[in-house]
Amino acid sequence: MKLIIGNKNYSSWSLRGWLAAKQSGLSFEELTVHIDGDDWQAMKRQEGDFQPSAGKVPVLWDDDVVVWDSLAILEYLADKVGRERFWPKDDAARGMARAMVAEMHSSYLGLRRQCPMNIRRRIEGIQLTDEARSDIVRILGLWAEARARFGAGGPFLFGTFCAADIFYAPVVSRFVTYGIGVPGFAQAYMQAVWEHDWMQHWIREAENEEWTIEQFEMVEA
Repeated sequence: MKLIIGNKNYSSWSLRGWLAAKQSGLSFEELTVHIDGDDWQAMKRQEGDFQPSAGKVPVLWDDDVVVWDSLAILEYLADKVGRERFWPKDDAARGMARAMVAEMHSSYLGLRRQCPMNIRRRIEGIQLTDEARSDIVRILGLWAEARARFGAGGPFLFGTFCAADIFYAPVVSRFVTYGIGVPGFAQAYMQAVWEHDWMQHWIREAENEEWTIEQFEMVEA
C-alpha cells in the first residue's frame, strides 16, 4: 500500500489518514507532498490515478484500489483488518464513537477556520469567535461523556486508542497550538494523545519540515 499525505505541520486530514494506516497494523509506503508546492501540482497533472481525489490528500493506493478522504480510508482499512481494531466492541460505545467521528468529519467549521492546524506554532491569548467557542464547548462535552461512560479501560476517549481518537487528534493539536484552556479530564486526555508514540513521530517530522504555507501562518491572537 501507498499513502499520500500533505504537509505534516498543517494537514489535519493527512494526520487522520496516517494514524488510520498505523492503526491498521499493515505496512505501507508513505509519500509526503507539499500541498501548496509546484511538485504536487505537477504530479496531479501527470498521474491520472490522482484524479478521483480531486487533488486532495490523503490518498491510499492498494494495488488497483484508490481511496481518498480520511474517513473512507479508515473504513477501507477496517474492512481489511477487522473493524474491532478501529471501533469499540460494545454496541453503545461503538454507536457513540461512530457519531463522534461523523460529527468531526462534517462539523466544527468555526474552530477549523480560526484555528488551523499548525504543530510548530504556539499562540497565546487568541480571541475566539462565538462559533469557534461553541465548537470547543461541544467537543469538550463529547469528550467528557465518552470518558465518563466508556473510558474506564484506558486514557483515551473509549479507553483504548480507536477511530474516535484518530479523528480528534488534530483537535488536540489545535488546542495545544492556540493555548485553549480545558478542564483537567481533557488535559489528561490530550496528554495521552500528544504523547502517543505515533503522534510523537508525526510531531517530530512536522517540526523538521522546511515547507511553509503563509495563509496558515498569519493567525494572530
